[in-house]
Amino acid sequence: MLPDLPPLPALTRAEGELIDRYLEAVDLLGRINPARPGDTYHGLRAAQALVRKAAELRDALALMHRRGETELHGDTLARALRVLDGERRAARVALPPDGVG
Repeated sequence: MLPDLPPLPALTRAEGELIDRYLEAVDLLGRINPARPGDTYHGLRAAQALVRKAAELRDALALMHRRGETELHGDTLARALRVLDGERRAARVALPPDGVG
C-alpha cells in the first residue's frame, strides 16, 4: 500500500502547466546525463524530445506572464515539486557520487 501523499498546493492552471513541463524537461535531462550509464541512442532521443519540452516550458512561462502572473511563488512551487517526486527526478541530473554510475 502506498503512503498517503500530501495534497498539491493550490496552483493556477498556468503554474500547474509550468510544473508539469519543468518536470518533463528534468526527466529528459536525467536521461541525457553523460555521467549515468546508458546508450547514445536513448540519449539522442531524449535530447531531441528536450527541444520540444523546452519550447513547451517557455510557452508555459509566457502564458503566465501574459496573464499577469509575473511572480513565481517559490515556496508553493517547491511544495508542488516535492509532492510530484521532483527531488528524486532532479537528482538524476546531478553527478552521481564517486564510484556510482
